[in-house]
Amino acid sequence: MTSIDGPGESMVARAILDAGDHLLSADPPIELLHMRAGGGADDPMAVAPIARIARLARRLGISVSRKVRVADDEGDLDLWVQARPETGQIRLSVSGWRDQSAWRPVATPPDHAAMGADFRWETDAALRLTFLSREAGMRYGFDPDALLGQPLNALFAFDPATGDSHALMRDAAPLDGRCARLRPTDAPVRLSAAIRHDGMGGIAGLTGATFLIDQPGEGEGDTPSPIHQPPLTESFTAGLDRALRTPLARIVANADSIAARADGPIAADYAEYAGDIAHAGRHLLGLVDNLVELQAIEQPDFRLAATPLDLADVARRAAGLLAVRADAAGVTIRRPGMAEGMSAIGDFGRSLQILINLIGNALRYSPHGGEVVVSVAREDDWAMVRVTDHGKGIAPEDQPRIFEKFERVDPSEPGGNGLGLYIARRLARAMGGDLTVESEPGLGATFTLGLRAR
Repeated sequence: MTSIDGPGESMVARAILDAGDHLLSADPPIELLHMRAGGGADDPMAVAPIARIARLARRLGISVSRKVRVADDEGDLDLWVQARPETGQIRLSVSGWRDQSAWRPVATPPDHAAMGADFRWETDAALRLTFLSREAGMRYGFDPDALLGQPLNALFAFDPATGDSHALMRDAAPLDGRCARLRPTDAPVRLSAAIRHDGMGGIAGLTGATFLIDQPGEGEGDTPSPIHQPPLTESFTAGLDRALRTPLARIVANADSIAARADGPIAADYAEYAGDIAHAGRHLLGLVDNLVELQAIEQPDFRLAATPLDLADVARRAAGLLAVRADAAGVTIRRPGMAEGMSAIGDFGRSLQILINLIGNALRYSPHGGEVVVSVAREDDWAMVRVTDHGKGIAPEDQPRIFEKFERVDPSEPGGNGLGLYIARRLARAMGGDLTVESEPGLGATFTLGLRAR
């Protein structure tokens, strides 16, 4: 395979776009990027930086080459894109395919004392309220802004037997388990607070959490239960999608432009900051996509089409779409042979989505030089696809948890938002099948998608 001039000459993927930027043909890496960006078979090129280069080449009538950075699942890719106009079509050549580390938030120690709090608050060194979370007003019906700048005693009435708010500073100790009453409603609450320090080591104020006491006789040793969260509604996710997608896309595009120094030279530090902003924006766009998906699959009437499909063919396609990422990670994907077949009943697109998620996870946790094995088998009335890696494995106590919403075994690892496996299992079960895992620490993991055999 030949390459084009530019960084990363090792591999070139090609595609042809029509006059409306729709994919007429595409190599698997470009097809996967298009899918990851939310594009379907009949949609225009969904990867915005590539689409912009194609439109520029069409408008100018000349070949245009640019270096771009695009999102691929939870990570980013540096690409070199060439767009060449040809009689109403655009011929794309994409090389580079250099993985960049996925964005992750700065790790901060978990605030165990405040987990499950009804609302949070902060004060300055004089115990004046400087912050009240919005949950306070929504839950208890008062205006948090009206209390900012007021003494902490304006929010809470303390039991004289346990001391007033100034004892918090005097004792310089966390306020774990202290009871009080919320002045705006007279509701009984339990408080937890810790001292905040300034840059010189002095006391800057308090950071606190408030827990509603549901029963008058609730003891101090009881652990407050987390707030029950209602399911996502269609109106909420639709509004979230509309409110966030356009500004986030603009943030990512502008940050990428700054990082690429498109408008002239800037200091290296500022270019790196802009790159971090773009990473974070793409991470949030992925989260928006997952939340919209979540709303759909959690509806009581959510169903998927039951049509005949070949699971071995779906597995081969998923592995092919991830071949570039596997090559960049130094991992081999062993897939079912072309002669293998496995008839099943399910939804082709959703089955492909599940297997892309499973194989992508296996690649992420496989060591360099390792192998991911994708195999098919028939067991009684079930058609099975197994994805096996040789990574660090999953402890037995963590295996049920990885299929829950927003759960990750190690949140400090880059990429992911804890929704992929939850969505994958819900999709499998909506097709009348299931998704399971078998693993031992240090020995890798095997995820099995099972659908009804045909």
